[in-house]
This record gives sequence, C-alpha cells and structure tokens, in this order.
Amino acid sequence: MDDGDDAVHVSVSQPPSPMAGRRSRPQFGRNLSADPSASFGPDERSPLLGTSRSRIRFHNRSNSPLLTRNQSYTGSFRHHSRHGSYGHRFMPALGGSNAGSTVGRDPLAESKRSIFPDDRVWYDQFTSTDWVHDAIADSYRVKALRSRKGLIGRVGVMLDGVQGWILSALSGFIIALVAYVVNVSEATVFDFKYGYCRGRWYLPEKQCPEWKSWSSVFNYRPFGDEGTEFTVYLFCVVGLSLLSCWVTLWTKTVVPSAYRMTTFDEDLGAQGAPAPTLAEDMGTDDDSTARPAAEAAHQNPPMVYYSAAGSGVAEVRVILSGFVLHGFLGLKTLLVKMLALILSVSSGLSIGKEGPYVHIATCVGNIACRLFSKYDRNDGKRREVLSAAAAAGVTVAFGAPLGGVLFSLEEVSYFFPAKTLFRTFFCCIIAALSLKFLNPYGTHKTVMFEVRYLVDWEYFELVGFIFAGILGGALGALFIKASKIWAESFRRIRLIKKYPMLEVFLVALVTGLLSYWNELAKLPVAKLLLNLASPCDNPNLDKDELGLCPSSVDDIPPIIVTLMIAFLIKLVLTTIAFGIKVPAGIYIPSMVIGGLMGRIIGHLMQWLVLATPDWPIWGTCATDMDGTCIQPGVYGLIAAGATMCGVTRLSVTLAVILFEITGSLDYVLPFSLTVLVAKWTADAIEPNSIYDLLTNMNSYPFLDKKQKPIFTGDLADIVPRTRRDRVIDITQSPVVEAADLRRKLELLHRAGEIDGGLPIVRDDVLVGLIPAPDLQFALDQIQDEDMAVCLMERPAGSSVDEGSDEERDPTDFTPYIDPAPVALDIKSPLDLVYECFAKLGLRYVCVLKDGKYGGIMHKKSFVKFVKEQEEKE
Repeated sequence: MDDGDDAVHVSVSQPPSPMAGRRSRPQFGRNLSADPSASFGPDERSPLLGTSRSRIRFHNRSNSPLLTRNQSYTGSFRHHSRHGSYGHRFMPALGGSNAGSTVGRDPLAESKRSIFPDDRVWYDQFTSTDWVHDAIADSYRVKALRSRKGLIGRVGVMLDGVQGWILSALSGFIIALVAYVVNVSEATVFDFKYGYCRGRWYLPEKQCPEWKSWSSVFNYRPFGDEGTEFTVYLFCVVGLSLLSCWVTLWTKTVVPSAYRMTTFDEDLGAQGAPAPTLAEDMGTDDDSTARPAAEAAHQNPPMVYYSAAGSGVAEVRVILSGFVLHGFLGLKTLLVKMLALILSVSSGLSIGKEGPYVHIATCVGNIACRLFSKYDRNDGKRREVLSAAAAAGVTVAFGAPLGGVLFSLEEVSYFFPAKTLFRTFFCCIIAALSLKFLNPYGTHKTVMFEVRYLVDWEYFELVGFIFAGILGGALGALFIKASKIWAESFRRIRLIKKYPMLEVFLVALVTGLLSYWNELAKLPVAKLLLNLASPCDNPNLDKDELGLCPSSVDDIPPIIVTLMIAFLIKLVLTTIAFGIKVPAGIYIPSMVIGGLMGRIIGHLMQWLVLATPDWPIWGTCATDMDGTCIQPGVYGLIAAGATMCGVTRLSVTLAVILFEITGSLDYVLPFSLTVLVAKWTADAIEPNSIYDLLTNMNSYPFLDKKQKPIFTGDLADIVPRTRRDRVIDITQSPVVEAADLRRKLELLHRAGEIDGGLPIVRDDVLVGLIPAPDLQFALDQIQDEDMAVCLMERPAGSSVDEGSDEERDPTDFTPYIDPAPVALDIKSPLDLVYECFAKLGLRYVCVLKDGKYGGIMHKKSFVKFVKEQEEKE
C-alpha cells in the first residue's frame, strides 16, 4: 500500500492490544491433499540420489493463490486499491513471458526469487520502508525485463526507462496548474475583505475596472464608513479562518495509541504519553515489557491528527526517509488542503502558502505514481518521484527552479542518487515553464515578486550585512523557542486542546483586531515582503502610500517607528498562528518578520550616513543628498533570508532562492555571507530547526544524517536482551505451529515493533528472519489457525509418504523468510550501526555473539537511543 491511499476516517475505539481489532481471516485454507494440481511424487526435476530427510509436505509457490492484504489489522485503517496500473497492464503484453508455466523451474530457485519481488505485502501504517528489499526487488525486475530478446524486449526496456521522465513531466505540469488555481483564487478571495468588483466579482481589486468598497454598498452604516469597513473586515477574517479550519478537520484520522506516536501535526502542545525509554525496552527475557506497553495503550486515549493541517514539510521529510504515513499523500488530502489553503491565506492570517505547496506537490507526485507499477509497487522507487515533486513545490512557490532542486537535496530527501538529481531538475523546469505560460501573477514572471537593485553595495556595508545576519539568525532561533513555549502553555488548555476551532477563532479575532489599523500588517504577506525588499526607485510600487522612502533625514525616525510597530504585530501574530488547524506555511511569514527588522537596520544605516557625511569611511556615498547608495530594501531582503535561515536552517537553497528573486549577481556574496552568519548564530542558540522540532515532538523514527552524534560505546551497550519468546527455534523441527507464531507476533505488536521481525535460529545459529508484516500477512491467509502448522525451512530433497494422510499439511512460509538478514557482531562500534541504518535504510539489524544469535536491534530503538544521547548532551 502506498503513502497516498486515503485513510478510513472513522472513530476507532482503543483496543487492549494492536491485534485485538484485527479482522477475521479469510476462509480459504491450504488443503494441499485436495489440490489435484499438487504433485508430490518424483518427476523429471527430482534428483536421482535424493534422500528422504523429511516427511514434510509442502506445495510449490506457483500453485499458491493470489493473496490480498485486506485482512491484516493495520491494513484495515485504510482503503486498498491495488488494481494493476496502466503500465502494469501494458508491459506484460510486450514481454510475452510464460508467467503461468511451471515447466523447467527449480523449486529452490523459485522460492529464493519469491523473497524479493514486491508482490506479497504492502507497508503498513507507521512502519518503515525496507530500502534493501525494494532495491533488490527492482534489480530482479530490471533483470527480468532485460532478459527479453528481440524488438519487443528493446521496446519494453525503452518504455521502462521513459516512465520516470513521463511522471516527472506530468507531475511538474499538474503542480504548476494547482499553484495557478491557488494563487488566482487566493488573490480574489483576499480582496473580498475590502469590497468586490462590480460586474466581475471574480476579479481582484488590482484587475477590476470598477471596484466597490463595502462602505459604499451598505446604505445603513451605524458606525460610519470606517466602522463598516472594519466590521466587514473582521467578519471576513474570522469567517474565512473558521471555514478553512472546518474543511481541514475533514481529514481527521484517529489512531490507536498502541502505535506509540505522540502527535501528528504542528500542534506542539498536543503531546500524548511519553514513549518508553530505551532502558525500558531492553527489559528481561520474558514479555514483561510487552504487558506495560499494552496496558498503557489500553489506558491512553487514541491519538488524532489532521493530514491537511500545517505545512506538511516535516512529514514529507519523514516519509521520504522511509516512514509510512498512509493517507497523508492521498487524493483527499490534496483536494482538502487546496481548498483550505485558499481560505486560510485569504483570511489574512500571518501564514504562508509556500510550505503547503511542498506537501501538495508531493501528493501530486504520489498519485501520479499509480500510473506505472514500477513506481506504484516499489516504495523505494516511488520516493524518487516524491523527491522531484517536493522540489517542484518550492519551484512554483518562489519561481526558483534551481532553489527547488537544492531544497529537495538539502532539506527533504534522504537518499538522493545522481539520476534523481537530473530528473528532479527536469521536473522543476517543467513546473517553472508551465507556471510561466499560465501566468498567475499577470506579469509573465514565475517569481511571486521581483526586485532589481541597480546600485552596487559598498564595502563598509558588510558590517551592516553581518549584523543583519546575526539578528536574523537569533530571531529565527528565538521564534522556534517562542512557538514551543506558546504551544506548551496555551495549547495545553483542555478547552483549546479539545476544540481546535476555538483556537482558530481566537487567533483570527486577534489578527483582525491588530492588523486592520496598521497599513503594513494588513497587506498580504507576499506583497508586504515585496514592499520591504524593493528599492525606493522601483517604478512598479507607490511608496508614498506606505511611506517607506524618506525624502530627508528627518523622515527616517517616523519610518523606523512605523516599521517597529508592524514588526511587533507580525511577530506576535506569526507566533500564535503557527500550529493552528489550518494549512499554513512559515517561509514567507518568517521572511516578513526579518524583512521588517532588516528595513529598520537599513534606515538606521541611511540615517547614520546622512547624519555624519564627513566621515571618510563613507567615501562618495554621503555626497548624494538622499543617500541613495544605502538601499534599505537590500537590508530588508537580506534580513528576511537570514530569519528564514534561522527558522528552517536552509543555507545554500536560501542563497540561491534570493539570487533568483533578485537576478543580481552583485548581491550573491552579501546573500551568501548573511545566510552563513545567520545559520551559525541560530545553531548556537537553538540546535534544531522548526522541522527538527516537529519531528522530535512527533516521535517520528527519523535518523538525521546531517548531524551525526558522537558515540563512545559499542553495540553490546544498547542491544536488547535475547527473548526466547521472540525467536523462532527450528532446532527440533522446521515446522512451527501457527498459533505459536501468532503469539510471538502479538508480542512484537504490543512492544510497538509492528515493522520488526522474528529471527529464525537452529542450534542458536541465525538462519533467517521473517518480517512481522510478512508474517502477519501469511498468518491471515490460514483458515484454521489453531490446527495449522507452518514450514519455516525448505529441507533439501524433502518427500512425502502417500500413506500419511492424517498428518497436518504444513503451510509453506519459506517465501516470506529473508535467508540472509544483515547482521553485525555484538562488539561492533555504534558508528557502524549508525551507518547501517542511515546509509542502507535498514529497519533492524541482527546481532551475533561469537557467531551465534545474540539479539536484534530495531531502527526505532536506535533512533530513541540517539535522541536520548542528544538530550543528555
């Protein structure tokens, strides 16, 4: 099941264990003796000197019916739509393979091959992608594809190679189309707070030939013209915000707390019960650790998250790292977030639409993957398309294709091979070209705003640039701390936590009351940033209306006061708006806060030059009466980038985006220098970015490769003790009772390891491992689980006594077993364990002690250990 399939949004009562709500298993058993096609006697493939080491019955994998995944417990939380994609239906017609023939097959080779193709199990909710399995499965697919000879084989290979380019182009165009719809709709709805266009209500004020304000529409105005305008404005701000929240709540998803996740959105205050520490997980040799977990799951209430709320960038980053969040990238989330985003941005809240663009674009890429089974049936390959789509989201947000590629590389992508880089660049170019042709801004430009600086910067301004970078980085880091404090105080109020729409109402009310009376705070965030970053000689802006360009040195102090008031208002409104239950981004709002601060710094520099014109350090700058060599707009844009860097910790991406917005090579150096200083300052104050904070608060199993911790121990210090009830021992017999396997599986689920595995040992030697999702899938196919037995190893030269009809026929589980799991010695350094999880994308690592099985280390447990070490430091 892919990440985009919509979750079933129903009220889920809390079960005593993760297995209690499992659906009844399908009633089709594997009666091998009744199968006329099953032949157990010797045939032309039987070895002449074969020995009868076992009297175990098993049937061939080719005779197994095609199984579905609708019966598993964790699979029951979502819809299942796995009909063959168009590419999947078309490719077999070119291959002419004898898929149905069993003549000339080696049973052992067939069993080995069945381990890797991804046709058995889809990843369950809140599990991790097995990157190694997906890579091997894709290599087998490519090998089978290239084995076809002749013209049909070459055409098949060509069509297989072009699928990625088709998806990239299609995703880029659709993402640009979505951005066009959002931008055009948002501009019109935003202006409804001030009036409407007579005769053409769908046009914004800028394009309307006959605009009517609300004070001229209503005949009865008890509060006067200004009071009427304010009343309508406040009503629109609150109404649009509540409507956006109401639409967002459609994506409510209830999850049993047994999954040990705390919260799933940007509401930092809605934390659940703390996850157990690693020391608690190491436990003892029995199931004593599983019982407290199950009891905690029974006592704690279910967890709720809204997939359309917030920006979604943190979740996209976690999904691209291999974590599975079903429904988060689905069609319902896409449509709901589009509509809610238009309403939330139009309301005038201090939020942006750039972050949600990344989430929406990733939804588009995920849905497009359903066209071809190559990406639809392989989570590892699908994430290549998701990386390209996320980059296209930044491209349409800022009109910066190069910045989009770097954003995907620097921020969201976990594995970014070279071929993905070029395909991502192609997707961004298609998105930028499509956006230019659609022309949502009416300027035939791809950027939301464009500024040009005709005057070069002076050397003494480097001091001001560095100072702006320091303040911007510090402001971004302090904003993260303030957002966390606000969430942990205000959002912990029971009434606010229970009714998220109440918080939206209060935030919208405060926003309307404070913003209306300030000309700068009332502007759309993108337009305000344009005014703050533009030079005073920009012919496209009417600076007299906003009063940001002084005509003399005496005009500078009043401008600074105006900017300071707007700065404080925007800082407060952005802090309280981040995390409410509406689609909301933080990129542009953080840039607006920094832009206001930077504009203040620029005017202070301008005042200093004009007040002390005789200082030799100014050179020829002070000879101009207006001091035009100092452009406050430059400081505004530089500080805007520095503040955004302090919030998100983007560095190279941000410098390139600023360059693409200005198009000026002269200011690449100041941009880059300021971003560097801002990042250093922010890291010193707050080590985590806003998305790192969200990832940690949500307890996502995300292993950050950019910040490798310092380890001093080895694997023996953290590996949990060996629990015999979590091991499948086939020393006595390779046949295991299905009921025993079910009990072991329940222990894994109660411990929160729904994507863990059960090692298979013989004489304490590791001989294989069966993943928990695969085991659950296999057990769900058994009719009478209490009487069934399962074959965990395929003996060489096995045969069957035809007279033993009363024996229980074992169900063959060998196709689900990994015969060569990744294993490390117990004395391996923790740095090696870190590299295995970070570079290979493993879900677990088996541990060997003196060549024998010594335990298993789950990725989630290792991530928990890393987080505990970071907290201690």
